[in-house]
Amino acid sequence: MLPESDYVCAACGELIVIPIDPSAGEIQDYVEDCPVCCRPNVLRVTANGDGTFRVDAESEA
Repeated sequence: MLPESDYVCAACGELIVIPIDPSAGEIQDYVEDCPVCCRPNVLRVTANGDGTFRVDAESEA
């Protein structure tokens, strides 16, 4: 089972929970559409060093 983290959609403000793939590295940047409003979010996933991850989201420009 993959670890999970969450972010707040930059467009609609919904809290979104996503699985994290630790094998993709300690810092990951990618675009994912919000499952609620379908608008794209640029996500930055950062490993915290204790097995947890932080996800920051911003609107895709």
